[in-house]
Amino acid sequence: MTYTRSLLAATLALSLAACGQPQSSAPAPAPETPSQGSEVIEGAYLVGFQHSDDLSAQSLQQQAALQAQTIEAAGGVLTSQWADISAAAVQLSPEALARLQSSPLVEYIEPDLVRRALGGPAVGQARDGGTSAPAASSGLSTQALYTASGETTWGDAALDVPTLRSQGYTGQGVAVCIGDTGIDGNHPEFARRLKGFRNFVTTEPNRNDPYQLNDVGQHGTHVAGTVFAQYGAGTGAPGLLAGMDPNGVGGVASDVNLYMARVLGDSGSGSSSAIINGLNWCASQLKSQGGTENKVVVNLSLGGGRKSLTEQRAYTSAFNKGVLTVAATGNESTAVSYPAAYDNVLAVAAVDSDLKKADFSNFGSSVDLAGPGVAVLSAVPLGSGSAASVVSGGVAYPDVSGADKSGQGSVTGTLVQAGGTNNEFCGVGTRNAALQGNIALIARGTCSFEEKVANAAGSGATAVIISNNVDGALGLSLTNSYSIPVVGVTQATGQSLTAQSTATVSVGSADYDSWNGTSMATPHVAAAAAVVWAAKPSLTNAQLETLLKNTARDIDAAGKDNNTGYGLVQPLRAIQN
Repeated sequence: MTYTRSLLAATLALSLAACGQPQSSAPAPAPETPSQGSEVIEGAYLVGFQHSDDLSAQSLQQQAALQAQTIEAAGGVLTSQWADISAAAVQLSPEALARLQSSPLVEYIEPDLVRRALGGPAVGQARDGGTSAPAASSGLSTQALYTASGETTWGDAALDVPTLRSQGYTGQGVAVCIGDTGIDGNHPEFARRLKGFRNFVTTEPNRNDPYQLNDVGQHGTHVAGTVFAQYGAGTGAPGLLAGMDPNGVGGVASDVNLYMARVLGDSGSGSSSAIINGLNWCASQLKSQGGTENKVVVNLSLGGGRKSLTEQRAYTSAFNKGVLTVAATGNESTAVSYPAAYDNVLAVAAVDSDLKKADFSNFGSSVDLAGPGVAVLSAVPLGSGSAASVVSGGVAYPDVSGADKSGQGSVTGTLVQAGGTNNEFCGVGTRNAALQGNIALIARGTCSFEEKVANAAGSGATAVIISNNVDGALGLSLTNSYSIPVVGVTQATGQSLTAQSTATVSVGSADYDSWNGTSMATPHVAAAAAVVWAAKPSLTNAQLETLLKNTARDIDAAGKDNNTGYGLVQPLRAIQN
């Protein structure tokens, strides 16, 4: 009671101090989908109050009420409050910030941070002379170590999913709750079996129905497909990519109870506060928290570079409630992102089909496990993927990637080398009259893909083919949209096409896509954790985490290393252990 009385006294003192002086007007609501490049949300803060873990429920309510009064007395606007961790999200003017900082009840005030989705279509970087994450091949092609077959992707094969399924290990009875950009609940791969959905991005209120538009960013649907895609539920032609089974793809844990917390907006960005709200909603599904689930795994394929004291409190609280949180380490080939770097969060790096660390995957001592994260084929919102092909001389060439902002359609015409040094067609505003009404064949080189395509379109080309200058498929990332088809092809295909006179270039929509990122690795691990937990329900979240680490396939340096942690997650081995 002494603590409560002192809290009330301090609150009243702050209220009286605020009386008689002008109160700044409440700041406008901060955007929860911040602009690219920003790390903090202007005017939005997270406040941590003096915290005790042993308060009763009644004391927590009293404490929360007094904390809210403290914020109001300072001139702030409370937007979210988390009583169990003595923290809140607030809107503060500079004057209100200064007043709140002076309160003896406040332990810290920090910015509400930006977090972003950590994966996307398998494309090269904007400067096409630079390096890029390995691009994906279309459909279910043979991989280096694992052979994809039917609905089994190479990631499924790497985790022994066919064997798991044949033995009845599909995650039934465990919940996987994904915090992401939303989900296309109408995709046949989910069979309308989504158990729960909630939108926490309040600046986009028309995203509240999983069976209406809500996943503009596509990321959440792709992540959910890796976890939950149903067998025998593909969309069929024309939504498939070349080489795909008519039944689509299958998830690692197709019988889990799937929940989606929309915590990232249309742009793929969101706030720490929205993510904490989503995390708490996921945790609330536990029976011990008033929900219906015995076990909850939370998948967060998102992150950022700045640490948050409030986030650490939230993830520790979720862990103490029994949740296992799995998060992506990041794609900048640098230090592990947050929340993956926090205590009580399982951090996941990405590997390719050779079981080598993906060159983009972040590294450090926080890395716990690795999952398939390169050329991961999964569902995307219906019609939002890209299917591309190039046919010439009766040959349908493999590994053709449509540009992310390509025009759709099919064009047959004469192939014409665009020109310039090494046929790179560089130089802003460069034109070649010979391209008028023809298909431009261009080589990757020292200028951006955007520059090449803009030059070809400005020259009147009817389609653009850009060939790689190294081995492997070539994905294309563009800034502007184009009305003509734009595709990337391998170096070998480009060389072959120089000997051809005509070609047909086609770009259409698809219901699936191949993506790269630690975002793609994370749901492999989260789903694997759910499968093991369902098979061994007596395990605590801490025991499950230890088991997954101890049974991982050691790759990279012997023992735990900074690139892939304990190694590739192996759910079958964990169950058999």
